[in-house]
Amino acid sequence: MSVANILSDTATRQGERPAVHFAGTTTTYAQLWEETRRYAGALRGLGITVGSRVALMAPNVPDFPRAYYAILSLGAIVVPVHPLFKTDEIAFVLRDSEADLLIAAAPFLADAGAAAAAVQVPLTTVLLPEGAAPGVPRLEAQAVDATPLDEITLMHPLAPATILYTSGTSGTPKGAVSSHLSIIEQVHCALIDSLELRVDDVLFGGLPLFHTFGQTAVMNTAFRRGASIVLLPRFEAEEALALMHSHDVTVLCAVPTMFIDLLRAADAASSKPHVRLAISGGAALPAVIHDRFHDSFGARIHEGYGLTETNPVVSFNRADEMPHPGTAGRPLWGVQVAIADALIEERIVLLDDPAAVGEVVVRGHNLFNGYLNAPSTTAATVVDGWFRTGDLGVITDGLITIVDRKKDMIIRNGYNVYPTEVENALAAHTDVLSVSVFGVSDDRTGQEIHAAYVLRDGAELGEDALIEFAREHIGSHKYPRIAHRVDALPLGASGKVLRRSLVDQFGG
Repeated sequence: MSVANILSDTATRQGERPAVHFAGTTTTYAQLWEETRRYAGALRGLGITVGSRVALMAPNVPDFPRAYYAILSLGAIVVPVHPLFKTDEIAFVLRDSEADLLIAAAPFLADAGAAAAAVQVPLTTVLLPEGAAPGVPRLEAQAVDATPLDEITLMHPLAPATILYTSGTSGTPKGAVSSHLSIIEQVHCALIDSLELRVDDVLFGGLPLFHTFGQTAVMNTAFRRGASIVLLPRFEAEEALALMHSHDVTVLCAVPTMFIDLLRAADAASSKPHVRLAISGGAALPAVIHDRFHDSFGARIHEGYGLTETNPVVSFNRADEMPHPGTAGRPLWGVQVAIADALIEERIVLLDDPAAVGEVVVRGHNLFNGYLNAPSTTAATVVDGWFRTGDLGVITDGLITIVDRKKDMIIRNGYNVYPTEVENALAAHTDVLSVSVFGVSDDRTGQEIHAAYVLRDGAELGEDALIEFAREHIGSHKYPRIAHRVDALPLGASGKVLRRSLVDQFGG
């Protein structure tokens, strides 16, 4: 099998249907596949073949799917690179993945070119205007003269398709190797059981495609169904809202911070799109956002849960059922989820009562192959056949609820405090736009509970007033004693709030 068949087969069956909308231009499936075949021919001319590793550093533009499926169609492996990485970080990925080639979009060429030179990896570009940088190879030009690919190279189902580097919040980034099977099964589970995606749906493409959420849950799934995607290179709420309106976007996949920003933008907009299906992932969504979004956009948010290592979805609130806000829904077909003792790391000890808080463990077709060049890390993470997610959760009536990251749990005066629970309580205040709760080391209590919050436009809420609100709504052992009003919360590339950055900022 090959992930590249996702695009090629849809181009054969539905070639005249729109695949991508970008910058006022629509590309059909037939056009996108023909362009991909030419890119594949050019890459083949550069020596890319079965098992080659090709790093891809591009924003959400049509060149991303062109290059992505071209690489896969040759039996090579895609290594997406974070668009915000600087020279040393890019060089690390190239070196660790043993990349055979780097495809870098023009906006990133300065750092990408320096990294490629430092590691001695060949470089080619996309989006570079002709003549702008003489001597720098342009993939578009190479594709013009190349013989288009005639036939996709089919791979063993468990052969590597992608190497996705984790964010590295707990140390050096790790390359998670994913197979053709795990990605394709994700897509089929979504289409058969979860999403009710239609061929005439238009999906919002603002999630970064270098990340597993945007790459598989949006791009691969939409292309398998034959729906179309509106690409947005950089998420800005006002621009996103305008694109959603002008293209009649029906399906919105986003992370919680995007939903919060879209609600803020919608408050000031004269009109807003009517979304048919809204999907949230990447982090827990504050319960209050569900009702606000439904009131504003007319759609209920269906929340899911997953990780890079699970390609990405573990569980989901199915679109054919009323969602259960605050939960991550039920496991995908063919995926088992259980609750294990979080303190026993050398083996998996499942809890007799899954409603008790423990570590969420997963096994099934969605698991990655392991971490690249890190057998000991893989062995510590995949134990007794189960993947240890590092998340604490419970299972009640078959529904999974993620309590928090194990490493983010706060222990204050001996009591366990879960930041997500406190965040949900604080987010219910009408003046709060977004909030993050984190623990800071304290000589007296062990850890003290802090909250950083952003106000809605025009609101005035002092730090003491927020703490008093928290005291009235949650137990005395878990309300924040210290609050910080900030202009914005620090976000990672996938839109997650970086609690570690807040600890560094306010922990001194």
